[in-house]
Amino acid sequence: MPRVPLSLSRARRRGRSPVFIAPLLGMLLAAAPVWAQSIPTTGPAAASGTAPVAGDAGPDFFTGLFSPSRNNLLLDMDGLRTSLGNVGISFGLQETSEVLGNVTGGVHTGADYDGMTEMSVGLDTQKAFGWVGGIFNVSALQIHGRNLSTDNLDVLQQASGIEADRSTRLWEMWYQQSFFEGATDIKIGQQSIDQEFMVSQYSSTVFMNMMMGWPMLPSADMYAGGPAYPLASLGVRLRAQPTHAITVLAGVFDDNPAGGSFYNDSQVRGAEAWGGAFNLNTGALWIAELQYAVNQPALGDMVSPDQSPGLPGTYKIGFWYDSGSFPDQEYDTLGVPLASPASNGDPLMRRGNESLYALADQMVWRSSPESPRSVGVFARAMVAPPDRNQISASYDGGLVVKDPLPGRDNDNFGLGFGVAKVSSALANYDNEVAYYTNRYDPAQGIETFLEATYQYQIAPWWLVQPDFQYFFNPSGGIPNPLEPTRRIANEAVFGLRTVITF
Repeated sequence: MPRVPLSLSRARRRGRSPVFIAPLLGMLLAAAPVWAQSIPTTGPAAASGTAPVAGDAGPDFFTGLFSPSRNNLLLDMDGLRTSLGNVGISFGLQETSEVLGNVTGGVHTGADYDGMTEMSVGLDTQKAFGWVGGIFNVSALQIHGRNLSTDNLDVLQQASGIEADRSTRLWEMWYQQSFFEGATDIKIGQQSIDQEFMVSQYSSTVFMNMMMGWPMLPSADMYAGGPAYPLASLGVRLRAQPTHAITVLAGVFDDNPAGGSFYNDSQVRGAEAWGGAFNLNTGALWIAELQYAVNQPALGDMVSPDQSPGLPGTYKIGFWYDSGSFPDQEYDTLGVPLASPASNGDPLMRRGNESLYALADQMVWRSSPESPRSVGVFARAMVAPPDRNQISASYDGGLVVKDPLPGRDNDNFGLGFGVAKVSSALANYDNEVAYYTNRYDPAQGIETFLEATYQYQIAPWWLVQPDFQYFFNPSGGIPNPLEPTRRIANEAVFGLRTVITF
């Protein structure tokens, strides 16, 4: 069975859908006056908030456009947010738009626009009807534009974490119930596990590259990239905090959110195009994570972790196991190399798959406990068996500087890197293809990227982010499809993202 290179066989394919007006608004607003730089804000993490702000009628809507208390562009919507909040209902609307382009390397040079609109509705059951500790959440995505990583780059570690198939789809839909004054809670329903598991707070909130959010290893080794953006799966998640420092996360989920075979995992496949396939036919994904926090505020303290007496940090170790079947990367069902002319083309299916991972987020310096200026570092590593996986190891790390410039309390500057190691079994397959076909077909190895990024918080509701990435050995060194006798050249990628919270 002929196989395409890893970067193509697991690429995020695209469908068609309408483009929202919000992306155009976002890019036009990027030309805002320079005077806005001096206005203090509340930080990029607050950009997703939907807290009501009074006084959105008349000229105040425009004169307070860059107010540090304005968490939403549309404010209280003439009292609508407050009225709904009084009965426990909250809603959010956020548009992320970006332009990315490679000026060197890749299959060819060029630029693409892509964007993602996220809509969400939440219900606090205590405010709604007196049921203490309950939260219901439903969210949807509208993904538009093109995908530079597929069109131009052919990289493993996608240049943007929002690149995905164009579609309008249900994302998450779950109910969460807390117990014992919040020390334990259970979540049931359609969930995207990248919101809680394997998460580095420093990397996922600052960097643009896909690997800094949902890592490369599960993206390549799980069915359809796993139940992670833009997909989700039915499941149950339990969280418990036996001590102030220790948190335990564990869950079981459908392992195949797209519902197709391992090599036919398009996000717009059949009923899954709108996010409602609810597949339960492949296997179960079991995942558990142990978290240990240091120098965190005591329970009940009205301060953030960044203001704790010591330097705060979080350390996590985790494990996942998938009970489904996974194709061997080198041999067919007869034990013959898949690259051999004698192969029947059907890969040997191996039962079960697993991975171990560890990550750390640690603040290493700050000017004072009251100051936002600080430096934090992060690191994450994970491994998986090489015989049934396309990626056997992935690593990422870096540093984040908060308040990097005078008067820019809510800006962030980040330097990071990512490494993806193609499995030895897949590399052997590549060598065997070259042997049997007597053509230039180099074995895939290691792909590395570097990223430098700056989050410029113009207002609490508006973030602008210039970004630079450089990819070494794209896809581990595959031939350029337009020049088959040469590998894809190293790539320099520039980008600009804008995030608007309505």
